[in-house]
Amino acid sequence: MKRIGIIGVGEIGRALVTGLCGGGDCGGDDAPPEVFLSPRGARTAAELAERYASVRVCADNQEVVDRSDLVLIAVRRQDRHDALAGLRVDGTKVVVNVMAGVSNDDLRGTLATDAPLVRAIPLPTVRERRSVTVTYPAHPEVDAFFAHLGGALPVADESAFDVFSALTGTLTTHYAYLATLTSWAADQGIAADDADRYLRSLFQGVGRSLADGSRPLHQLAADHETPKGNNERIRTTWFDTANSEALKKALDGLLADLR
Repeated sequence: MKRIGIIGVGEIGRALVTGLCGGGDCGGDDAPPEVFLSPRGARTAAELAERYASVRVCADNQEVVDRSDLVLIAVRRQDRHDALAGLRVDGTKVVVNVMAGVSNDDLRGTLATDAPLVRAIPLPTVRERRSVTVTYPAHPEVDAFFAHLGGALPVADESAFDVFSALTGTLTTHYAYLATLTSWAADQGIAADDADRYLRSLFQGVGRSLADGSRPLHQLAADHETPKGNNERIRTTWFDTANSEALKKALDGLLADLR
């Protein structure tokens, strides 16, 4: 699709525009698409419009819809009624629902439209075209759109979509984990900048190893451990059965709320 609209230009909106237009090739297309941004998040929208010639900021959300073939709605869940009130979306548009915890039935009721609605979970790494985006239901144009940004993973039903949404909720925990390690090292007299640099390097290596899809995750863990070694000690004394069950319980609670 050559005309993309984004309503709600926060972190994900910025990442989507950067992934679409960064480098000027739109993931292999002859030219980047026209991208129409809502005035919500005015500063970010203005910065993106200044950076990329194919990006324009619209006067209001209705103009975003009218000018676009595919419309991504990326406002915060609690802001959706104010942002979408009175919006007219005809059946020729394709709407991508990027709002966490908002079902397609909920969105269809808000928009009162018969346009195709697709839920999606794009992550910030779409800016680098490295994010596999979960979608529901499968839609050829939406899945092709996200394929340009790192890949699409359509799922069979909304229940499965909610499971992937819950998994996404673990992302910042990993950053907090690394920040805790940095803090511990600083408590031992290591300069915080040095600890930060080392941990980033250490876990960037972990990220690269994840690209090896030929080995399951439990095998990757085993391959990085020596019996009775340091890694095994931390895994078995800190991330023990009780810790693992507590994590699953937290995910169960999140999934229940998402449903």
